[in-house]
Amino acid sequence: TGGASAQERILISSEWGNVTAVLAENEASRSLLKQLPITLNMRDHLRQEKTGTLPSPLPKIRRQLDFDKGTLGLWGDDHFVIYYRSGRVPQPGITILGQVSGDVSIFDRPGPVLIHLESVR
Repeated sequence: TGGASAQERILISSEWGNVTAVLAENEASRSLLKQLPITLNMRDHLRQEKTGTLPSPLPKIRRQLDFDKGTLGLWGDDHFVIYYRSGRVPQPGITILGQVSGDVSIFDRPGPVLIHLESVR
């Protein structure tokens, strides 16, 4: 999935608070950076994650089944996911896009939220 790059960070802003994330070093994360800044409507899914649809699909890369609290992922090719709990997904798995370095528990509440993603240098 690629290691994290200290140079590629994003800010995730919402009415519930802001967090930063370090992006993974992979083609999908680099493609996500090219779409920024973007605003996404996120909905709660299974009381473990917030999901929203990206404007354009990201490249397909190796996937994995396990995720940690704070993982940024991609389900399919255009469903951006912020996991606020640890767990496991079914096959074909998720693409790892990065890891939140702030308090991801701000998203641990029911209901939708509007988030804004932008690059941080």
